[in-house]
Amino acid sequence: MNQSIIIVDDHKLFAQSLQVLVNSFEGFEVIDVFKNGEELVEYFQQNNTEPDIILLDMRMPVMDGLETMSWLKQNKPDQKVLALTVDQEEDTIIKMLKLGCRGYLLKDIDPDEFEHALNSIMEYGYYSNQTISEALNHGEQKEKYESLTGRELEFVQYACSENTYKEIAEEMNLSPKTIDGYRESIFAKLRVKTRVGLVMFAIKEGIFKI
Repeated sequence: MNQSIIIVDDHKLFAQSLQVLVNSFEGFEVIDVFKNGEELVEYFQQNNTEPDIILLDMRMPVMDGLETMSWLKQNKPDQKVLALTVDQEEDTIIKMLKLGCRGYLLKDIDPDEFEHALNSIMEYGYYSNQTISEALNHGEQKEKYESLTGRELEFVQYACSENTYKEIAEEMNLSPKTIDGYRESIFAKLRVKTRVGLVMFAIKEGIFKI
């Protein structure tokens, strides 16, 4: 049986092209396409089939990606969602992850990488491209986690918030230079490359609870 996909995107031409692409992948099938989160909510409220994965645009009229993820967290907390975005909006992506999103895709992603992303979600529960992190697909997560000091773990918690690095320094009563040192040390230990990658690692490993 094919893995079922729902696309939620207000750009009709993109959504149609995405549907054709997904249907060309072995083992995947688009079962519906909606132009905003409100239409998706109505679909669920009518007790329709829950898809294996939702491809969710972050920027939409009526009910955008964040509002839709908030509803899903309350009503369908186990639903696998991949965010779709035109650029790497770090703050918004982190908010999406904290609401239960399993990763994000740039809309200009290579088709082979896109297929890999869908398979990764089904197999591991998360998708992380190399720009974000190497840690999520690596076999030494526990060892990496245990290598963090108490203060580094505290920093990770703050990094999962909406605070800037300057605000984190103030909260931890440390200088911005020290915070930069913590960040670089943690990135190296966990083999993550961005704050988004760090947040994904923290959520997946239970360091930060959503």
